[in-house]
Amino acid sequence: KTLSLLLLSIAVFILCFLMSAPFFGYLGDRYNRKVILSAGIVLWSGVTLGSSFITESYSWIFFVSRGLVGFGTASYSTIAPTIIADLFEKDQRTCMLSVFYIFIPVGSGLGYVLSSSVTQTAGHWHWAFRVTVAILILLVPDPTQDATEGHGRQSFTSTTQGADKKPRAQNTASTTWCDDVKSLSKNRSFIWSSLGVTAMAFVTGALGLWVPLFLDRAQVVHDLVPPCLQEPCKSPNSLIFGGITIATGIVGVITGAAVARRYKKINTKADPLICAVGMFSSAPFLYLSIMLAARSIIATYIFIALGEFFLALNWAIVADILLYVVVPKRQSTAVSLQIFVSHLLGDAGSPYLTGVISDALHTRQNDSHLGAFRSLQYSFILCVFIDVLGGGFFLLTALHVEEDREEAQQLCRGFYVHFQKLLLKWHMANLHPNL
Repeated sequence: KTLSLLLLSIAVFILCFLMSAPFFGYLGDRYNRKVILSAGIVLWSGVTLGSSFITESYSWIFFVSRGLVGFGTASYSTIAPTIIADLFEKDQRTCMLSVFYIFIPVGSGLGYVLSSSVTQTAGHWHWAFRVTVAILILLVPDPTQDATEGHGRQSFTSTTQGADKKPRAQNTASTTWCDDVKSLSKNRSFIWSSLGVTAMAFVTGALGLWVPLFLDRAQVVHDLVPPCLQEPCKSPNSLIFGGITIATGIVGVITGAAVARRYKKINTKADPLICAVGMFSSAPFLYLSIMLAARSIIATYIFIALGEFFLALNWAIVADILLYVVVPKRQSTAVSLQIFVSHLLGDAGSPYLTGVISDALHTRQNDSHLGAFRSLQYSFILCVFIDVLGGGFFLLTALHVEEDREEAQQLCRGFYVHFQKLLLKWHMANLHPNL
């Protein structure tokens, strides 16, 4: 029952998250992103704190709160990368994106570590939500400083000074959301890289939910721990897996960004090729971690760490690919659509699908601890195939990335020339009113 409720709450969060992402993408390309970003942070922080006071008799309110948290999170996830793209360029942008995306695996790992520790210490899961809000208050700065809204490649704000500080709004004034989507659908690098990100999300979503339970069942098979017959079950595997996720996330993102900066100097297709190598390399390590669990828990930990490391190589790089193959005026929409697709076809369904396959396999085996372990073990093989498929998507991205990047740069240069002409006319009109 507890696992079913957990799956339902995750499904509600992801559903609201992915459904609201296109809405925030539309707003981010047309209105003040700083205000939208701040409102999203306030919403998800407040709802998270409020959900910690919900009693069991009003459990339906908890699921509503999970949906609102997903809604608030979508605003941040959609808009934050585009602000980074405006503030930095080229290698500096890759570096800053790597810092930003480091905290995806770090945050995921801390979720396992902190929630497990706080729940065991306080004796109730409510305190895990309260600690989350305390961390947000401490780590998220007060967003009062005006964010630079000009695109990093051409600093409009520093050039115009008194002119409109939001050229993005002007950029999209003549286009509709449907026009933006139609344009993005013709961008082959965006399409294939988004499918690659979807494969990454599928694998990480399934691993994130089921690996701790898989390790628990493996230890029971090895007679290292007795079976857990009554919840809550005290197990160190959530803490260990969370620690592995944090460590491999930090090292993987930093390594991926560093390799990309060096390799791009000799190969313009470096980014998607590195992503492909990361996916292809992750697959055999994940397979070994699954198959060796019946023989050695230590080997399972080691190969899970290696598999997650190669997956983490891609987090900053895939964001950088999107930002240089899509023109600035459509970046928020592009990010939101990538979020929508990757969660809808990725981690929104992969935990459920893995569980369904495991249950189906379990019914064909004897109802024993070994049967439960084997059924979950074999269901993980799907993740290995998706890993390889994702590598193929990034190879297809490499075929088109140069052409799409050059097209985006030409559109940016064309708009900049047009903008400078308008600026010159504005100056002439103010200097010589009679003209």
